[in-house]
Amino acid sequence: MKTELVMLDPTSELSPTERPRRTRPSTIDGLTIGLLDISKRRGDVFLDRIEERLQERGISVRRYRKPRFSTLAPPELQHQIRNECDLVIEGLAD
Repeated sequence: MKTELVMLDPTSELSPTERPRRTRPSTIDGLTIGLLDISKRRGDVFLDRIEERLQERGISVRRYRKPRFSTLAPPELQHQIRNECDLVIEGLAD
């Protein structure tokens, strides 16, 4: 039995948009992983640990930070991440 997965966009979109899920890579070896700190308190602590674990495996990591957690990443930052990374991990904490 196949279960349908519904993901909701937490931003203030006015009408739902359906998007197909991207296919996950079979491995992260050789990829560049972006770590996006959304500027919530202690999110950097979480991402520091993720970065450490990825680098132990020889994975290339790039770090980014949003100016404020309450807004979307600026278009320039979104563009930079899209051009520099294969995958992104977004970290938040409180």
